[in-house]
Parts: sequence; C-alpha cells; structure tokens
Amino acid sequence: MLRIGLTGGIGAGKSTVAHRLAELGAVVIDADRLAREVVEPGTDGLGAVARAFGDGVLTADGSLDRAALGARVFADEEARRTLNGILHPRIAALTAERLAVLPPDAIVVHDVPLLVENRMGDAYHLVLVVHAPVEERIRRLVAGRGMAGSDARSRVASQADDDARRAAADVLLDNAGAPGEVLAQVDRFWACRAVEFERNLRERRPASAGPRATVVPPDPEWAAQGARLAARIARALGERVVRVDHVGPTSVPGLAARDVIDLRAVVDGEIGDDITDRLASAGFFRAGFFGTGVNGTYRSVDPGRIAVLTVHPSMGPSGR
Repeated sequence: MLRIGLTGGIGAGKSTVAHRLAELGAVVIDADRLAREVVEPGTDGLGAVARAFGDGVLTADGSLDRAALGARVFADEEARRTLNGILHPRIAALTAERLAVLPPDAIVVHDVPLLVENRMGDAYHLVLVVHAPVEERIRRLVAGRGMAGSDARSRVASQADDDARRAAADVLLDNAGAPGEVLAQVDRFWACRAVEFERNLRERRPASAGPRATVVPPDPEWAAQGARLAARIARALGERVVRVDHVGPTSVPGLAARDVIDLRAVVDGEIGDDITDRLASAGFFRAGFFGTGVNGTYRSVDPGRIAVLTVHPSMGPSGR
C-alpha cells in the first residue's frame, strides 16, 4: 500500500486537505485522533499519564484535562519528552493495528502535525506539506479559533519553520489563497501522482522516465529530493545499510542533467532477496544486475520523481 505523510503548521489548512483526500478515496489516519484514543478513560495510557504528572491533569470525572496537561508540558522539554515516551509507542501500536486490516491497494494518508519536528519523513513513500504564510496562519487562528494573537504566535513559533517543512516536502501544497485553490492542487496530485504511484507499487512496475530522459537546466530541488530518497532507502535497508549517497549529475550543484535522481547504496554482505524485499517496501524494484552479478540496479515506481538506485556490497570499512 502507498503510505503518504501529511503535515503542515498550525493554521495552514491541513484538515481541509485531509478531508479532500478522504473524499477522493484515501484512508486517512489522524495521529491527533489516535493520541486521544490512547488516553481515553480506562486506558493504560491515561493511567501512565496520571502517574507521571499527577491527578492534577485529570478532570473530576477522571478523564484527561488537556488544558492542564498542555500547561505542564508546553514550555517544559523534559515533561514533553516524558509525555511523548508514554504516547508515541501506544500511538504507533494503534496505527499498526489500523494498517493491518487495510487492503493492499489502499492509499493511506497519515495526518501527523509534528511529522517534520519528529523527523518521520523517511517512514513514508511521499510527504505532503500544506503551506500558508505565517501571518495568514496567525490571522486564521485568531479569527477562526478565537486565540489571542500572542498565543497564536507562540504556537506557531513552537513548531518547525517553513524552511524545514519545505525540505521535508515531496509535494508542497500552497494554501495561501481561497480554499478552492488548494483543493484543486490536491485533486491534481491524486490524479497525476498518487493513483499511479499506488498502482506501480502494487504491480511492482518502475515508473517510465519519459521526457525526464532529456537534459534540463539545473534544479535547486534536486539536492533535497536526493536526500529524502536516500533517507528512505537507508531506513528500508535497516541494519544492512552501510551508506546511501546521492550521486551522478543531479548531485552536482549548477550542472545541467537528466531529471533523474541517481543514488548509490552500499550494504553489508551479499545482495539477496532480503535486500530486494526491503527496497520494494520503499518503492524501488529490481531493474537488473550487471558486471560481476553482485551489483544490483533498482528503479523507483514514483511517477513524479524518477530515480535509479545501484546497490553494492561493502568492500571494507569505507563501504567501497
């Protein structure tokens, strides 16, 4: 199944995008909603929170007092780490349960407010970031949610900045204008990339290079695209990975090249079926072997970002 991470700063309009993706057929898993479920009355999660922070974070009926808990952890890094240590494993387990019952052709959108802050991008085939200028987001929070201006600015400042989100984004959705504008972007993404990506993934079919096989002017986004793909490949390879690098012409700043991201992975031990299976989970399928037969070539199935990966066994401590 195709896994898409969806995120955006508070007030950017992420919920609008998530709703549209659900209308188009995506299975949306809302991390905030799961976070509420794991601390519902009677759960071991709520019990753990109460033990860590005291009964002062509970209401009179024994449910979680979110405002009181928020006041405890908002400006206290150690308290926030304690809370995350309680919530994150439980949210991950509940997420895995929801994924386990989905059909193999599902397009899953994981709505995660702090995806960038928690460096979760390499867990998904694609990351969608909903963007709106800071001042517009603050205006929405004040007008739409009734926040005081100072509170809105504080909430915005506590999250990742726009540069960090852009670096994490495979797709940046501009929600600075009217709602219909961002919905049109979502529709194009779904029709032109998500549906074909899922089909290619399920049918184990690498994407066609098409016009990307021709030389084009240098694209400043190539470096970030290569870094994101390298991180996903490294995660998929797990303990077998020695290193993954963005190589070839697109790795050279300012150089005209084919619009194809070339990557090189070095793995510990021989390249066998386990490596192929791990790379398949990241959306890279074997396209052939060459030379002595120990080096493998894999191609991405993402129609929106053509990439070619060569995999080599480690020859020594340097990974060469």
